[in-house]
Amino acid sequence: MNTHKHGYRNLLLRHETLLLVGLVAEWLFFYCAGTRHNFSGATVGFGTAGAQADIVTHACEIGLLALVMTPVILTGGIDLSVGSLMGLSAVIFGKLWRDAGVPIPAALTVTLALGALAGGLNATLITFLRLPPLIVTLGTFSLFRGLAEALTHGVDTFTGFPAGFTALGQGSWLGLPVQLYVFALVAVGVWVLVHRTTWGRSFRAIGFAPEGAKYAGLPVTRRLVSVYVLAGVVAALAGLIFTARLNQAKADAGTGYELFAITAVVLGGTSIFGGSGGVPGTLLGWGAVAVLSDSLTYVGWPREIGGMLTGVLLIVALTASGGLKILSRRRPRPHPAPSSPPSTLSPP
Repeated sequence: MNTHKHGYRNLLLRHETLLLVGLVAEWLFFYCAGTRHNFSGATVGFGTAGAQADIVTHACEIGLLALVMTPVILTGGIDLSVGSLMGLSAVIFGKLWRDAGVPIPAALTVTLALGALAGGLNATLITFLRLPPLIVTLGTFSLFRGLAEALTHGVDTFTGFPAGFTALGQGSWLGLPVQLYVFALVAVGVWVLVHRTTWGRSFRAIGFAPEGAKYAGLPVTRRLVSVYVLAGVVAALAGLIFTARLNQAKADAGTGYELFAITAVVLGGTSIFGGSGGVPGTLLGWGAVAVLSDSLTYVGWPREIGGMLTGVLLIVALTASGGLKILSRRRPRPHPAPSSPPSTLSPP
């Protein structure tokens, strides 16, 4: 009986359970504050199906970045360049299609390959030159955005993409946005990688103790290369979906998205120091960030407040993550009971 009680208690106190409760409370708040009825009795505002679909479509790119940021942070790393890579990918795709006359399928392939190369650049600097991921990706954050600005001279915008491509960001299938299916495929793929493969399970070991993982025989370099290349490919995919949704490619695509992605991952329970966390928590954290950032206009608040509140969420999540780590280190460990001294009496 006590075992069942402890099991239910542990389930209720899990980070994911508490975050789910918070997400439901957040949604109910915006539903009550942002839903109203017009003169004909029809529901308008946050409570409509269209509003919920808009939240999902607008946050899809952030969700993709958060998903691939999860294995990166699990290994103890960080990737601040994914938002800038979105902008560079959008510009490269636009130039290939409009200026070079490359067909859409080929332009898509080249753009995704560019994302892999960009992720490989981060991985090379981090693994072979042993540079800190924060410094490396901060540098490529500026590099990728600067390249995008240089290619467009800061003003050029690519528009007029064919309907077959824009359907990736504007179309629907079976009543659901097309990009939601893409997001679901990536989510399932990352979940299987992180939680159901030995390759993915090693990410936690690397984040917890990199040197120990090396001594245990894990190919740490190959694991790190894989997570940064994956992040680059999915960031390029997010840039393509962003371009299709707006029907325009410009250099400022994805500005600030790395902040939202990191917030979703850390809010979902993945330790910023690496070693613990998972995809389910990231999905819940993404939901909380998506509802917060896209629902403010329904209650009459300026959209700019969303960035401020997201920053507050990130600080709170980082503080909680650091506090839990400090508490775990200070938690007293049980000492083994002293063994009784051997008897000096001889047997009868």
